[in-house]
Amino acid sequence: MDKDLYEYALTARALENSMQENLLNTWYPKAFDYDSGGYFSNFDYQFNLKEGPHNKFIVTQSRHLWSNSVAMMLYPEIEQYSIGAKLGFDFIKNKMWDSTHGGFYQMVSRSGEPLLDKEKMKTAYGNSFAIYALATYFDASRDSAALKLAVKAFQWLDDNSYDPKYGGYFQHLDQDGVPLERAVDTPSTSDLGYKDQNSSIHLLEAFTALYQVWKDPLLEKRLEEMLLLVRDKITNPKGYLNLFFEADWTPVSFQDKDEETILQQRQLDHVSFGHDVETGFLLIEAAHVLGSGDDENTFKQAKKLIDHGLKFGWDEERGGFYDEGYYFGEDQKPRIIKDSKNWWAQAEGMNALLLMAIHYPDDQMDYFGKFQKQWEYIQEYLIDHVHGDWYPGGLDKQPQMSTADKGHIWKGNYHQLRSFKHSIEMLRIFAE
Repeated sequence: MDKDLYEYALTARALENSMQENLLNTWYPKAFDYDSGGYFSNFDYQFNLKEGPHNKFIVTQSRHLWSNSVAMMLYPEIEQYSIGAKLGFDFIKNKMWDSTHGGFYQMVSRSGEPLLDKEKMKTAYGNSFAIYALATYFDASRDSAALKLAVKAFQWLDDNSYDPKYGGYFQHLDQDGVPLERAVDTPSTSDLGYKDQNSSIHLLEAFTALYQVWKDPLLEKRLEEMLLLVRDKITNPKGYLNLFFEADWTPVSFQDKDEETILQQRQLDHVSFGHDVETGFLLIEAAHVLGSGDDENTFKQAKKLIDHGLKFGWDEERGGFYDEGYYFGEDQKPRIIKDSKNWWAQAEGMNALLLMAIHYPDDQMDYFGKFQKQWEYIQEYLIDHVHGDWYPGGLDKQPQMSTADKGHIWKGNYHQLRSFKHSIEMLRIFAE
């Protein structure tokens, strides 16, 4: 075997071993809540289940359903994944869907009682992950009830959250499904009432997954709309995603303010390198599913997003993408304002770099070389080789993360599993 082909095959094997032993075997079946249904979310740094009420969040429950569904397809001989997926599907269907007003509750108790005092709204983001997971579970199980609920959720979202005037979807909805508007007394640091890139890119992801199993004309139209919206409106001409928007997609920006004010408002306005590289992949995936995989503009914009992240948010010494940057004043490049390296951005980076390496093998950015450096970084600073799973942040920047919780409602295994799955597939293409 050619030396390079051997290296590709060896790396694919290393990624698969890590995916199986360190990731999937750490989480499952430990996260299965056999008594109440669904999944446990909260684990300490040694991956012990933490004490507490174990409330269940639609995003986390959906991501675990997605992960078990993917594992079902990857390893059909391992029965626990089909058991775990069914456990998650039944809980989401029977406990998290609002049978009165439609849509998925944001948060329920461990047993499935809606916690409307804790989560006073529904969100497009939460519903997008439910659609994504249900479509994937249907693909894995062929359970028609899963597709029926995914379609029902899409129709509810489109009836309530879709903006027929300016396009896209409103993120925040009340329990009845009415979009929430910003009030005069809404704090300036709050994202309430804004449209946003994060729900938009994951609606793009959800619609892509649903369209693969349900070729509906309205869904196709919405998927095309979201692709163009993310590609041409949400992406800043400099090559990064604006984060929040008014209803007409005017970006929320504080660039004309002083530095202190900018940093106070940073959650609404900064360069998020992780989201940028993730979106590069999601754009190409959507274009491929729509049958426009050779769409030059989509590839050009995806490459621009990933290249911007590499030029300005990449650690040349160790590898890894920094969390946040900002273009102050007339600066020609963003200043790093948060140099930590969260786990999910590193996973997304690995996937995006390999995708660019396949499509642009001779590019001066050396995508494959940077992928190799990224994988080395992840092995050294993110993977917990003793207790399993990944630290929440790279230990080179945040050594205290070695004893941080491995699981909570915002940290599961979705980003890592998706990156492993696609990276292994691409490496095997290289090795052929």
